[in-house]
Amino acid sequence: MQAAVAAKLKKIIFLEHYETGVQYFESTWLTEADFVYYHQEGRRLADKYQGIIEIGAGVEVGANPDHLQESVDFLKKFTWDRIGLSYHYLKTDDDHVNMVSRRPASIALMEKIGVDNVATAYFDGLKKALDVVPADVVCHLDAVMRHCSSFSFTDDHFASMVDILALMRERNIALEVNTSGFVLRGEPFPSLRVIKEAQQMGVRLVAGSDAHRPEDVGRYFDRLPELLV
Repeated sequence: MQAAVAAKLKKIIFLEHYETGVQYFESTWLTEADFVYYHQEGRRLADKYQGIIEIGAGVEVGANPDHLQESVDFLKKFTWDRIGLSYHYLKTDDDHVNMVSRRPASIALMEKIGVDNVATAYFDGLKKALDVVPADVVCHLDAVMRHCSSFSFTDDHFASMVDILALMRERNIALEVNTSGFVLRGEPFPSLRVIKEAQQMGVRLVAGSDAHRPEDVGRYFDRLPELLV
């Protein structure tokens, strides 16, 4: 919280990860019991910093096309300040692969599946989740295979993102401008092209720094005004 205050932020909303039905060699998300403590700690911090910075407890729901109702049922158990929607884990013939992983084994598996096949499944899964999960914002829309050098976005991929933006506009779901992309590729997630399209379509934007360390809180937020059209 000290980093957020030092960055002169007026409000911060934490988005801890929730996944269900994922078979993966490590857990990168909280359990339901963890979320109970998470909310308790969120309330404690909100009281402690009252009048200094507004604090919210949210969640980033990982889309799992085969377990969407489970996600909906889980969300009903808590009150959220923001519900983010993302898609990290794609089901394979064996377990799941993390589509945003930098691990060589994950990248090799996605290349074996076929990067276009992974991208198609990613966008299709997000579309399916948007019809079910009561999201407030879609997180890092074009981060799929962000560490896979053999992948590049095509016009067809962009068209899929435009379709997703249209669904978001219909449901008044915001698009996250994730500034962690400045570190990885010199522009945020999603790309400037997608952000411009979203603005022209009337999709709301919200800022996110994807901070996993205090020093990353609010990083590159000073660059955001120049992205507005």
